[in-house]
Amino acid sequence: MESSSAVHIPVRSISLPSRLQPTFHNIESELRKLRSWESTVPSGSETIQLRLVRVAGLYNCLQELIHSPLTQKALHRHQYPNLVEEAFDGSVELLDVCGNARDLFFMMKEHVNDLQSALRRRGGSSSIEGNIQAYICFRKKVIKKDITKCIKTLKRMETNDIESFPVMDSDHLSFLVKVIREVRAITRSMLRSLMLFLSVPVMKTKGSGWLLVSKLLLTSERSQKTLNELGAVDAAVYTIHGQIRRNNDDAKVDVQEVQKRLERLDGRIKGFEGELDCLFRCLIQNRVSLLNLVTP
Repeated sequence: MESSSAVHIPVRSISLPSRLQPTFHNIESELRKLRSWESTVPSGSETIQLRLVRVAGLYNCLQELIHSPLTQKALHRHQYPNLVEEAFDGSVELLDVCGNARDLFFMMKEHVNDLQSALRRRGGSSSIEGNIQAYICFRKKVIKKDITKCIKTLKRMETNDIESFPVMDSDHLSFLVKVIREVRAITRSMLRSLMLFLSVPVMKTKGSGWLLVSKLLLTSERSQKTLNELGAVDAAVYTIHGQIRRNNDDAKVDVQEVQKRLERLDGRIKGFEGELDCLFRCLIQNRVSLLNLVTP
């Protein structure tokens, strides 16, 4: 189920002196928009994908800032080397979480495509059931292990950011570190939204009860509106799985519904994959740029 109550990471507004270059103000404007979305816009899949695009754009602005003459001049004075090193240290875990998210969506797409192929072939029930079982096992494993790990990492990063030493000075380098921290806070929040998208609860009821639950989710218009594309597929998959195991001939009707939902989910996953690839490249470039700053 899509969550409109994703954990909000508090970020401070940056008061920028007018003498600093316009890139600072462009970043602050984007940060303000993204913060506003966090508090007012439900975290649906379309919103998450749009946030991915905007966050990648933030890193492009950040690159301009890092390579600006003002930054280079400030570094040559060697006033606050520890500030830049602190900003650099946080880049590895963010890259790891983004990379893990890419891997999860790639594996999700493989299972979706396998299930689509099995349903198109219209083979025996045992063949379809094998693919459904593989899908269900993958979903449970992802929620229990991979997503939990990523969310814990994001939470630890948030704690470390809060506990890191404050930046009180008003020079260019200090403002650069403030901007980096805020951009990362927004990135963490967005990645958490992605994990919440993937962590739609897999239904866990006993006997034939789960079949009734999934049927209700499949037919209730209100319930369908509260499910993201992944939750809608879960509901349909559990329904057809129960029908196959009970040798229910009506399963053919539900197969068509599963195919429609799988197609929508496949399209959403491809969109997420493309934007995550873009963000991952931006994070790598950002890390390389910061590495060049801290390397004599």
